[in-house]
Amino acid sequence: MKISYHEKDDILCLEFNKNPIIRDESINWHINIAYTEHGIGEITILEATKQGYYPLQVEKVFALDVA
Repeated sequence: MKISYHEKDDILCLEFNKNPIIRDESINWHINIAYTEHGIGEITILEATKQGYYPLQVEKVFALDVA
């Protein structure tokens, strides 16, 4: 997986694999999903900062040992 952010254009790209793209689908004005033969290949988010998708917030979830 590769995550890249293009600050000048405010575009966030999440690349899951490098397989050839066979279909693109716009979810809305800001989000585009590119599909490969094996599933999602990449997600592109336009105006990522303005829409609240960047910077990314990663949460860590810890399992409780209740044994």
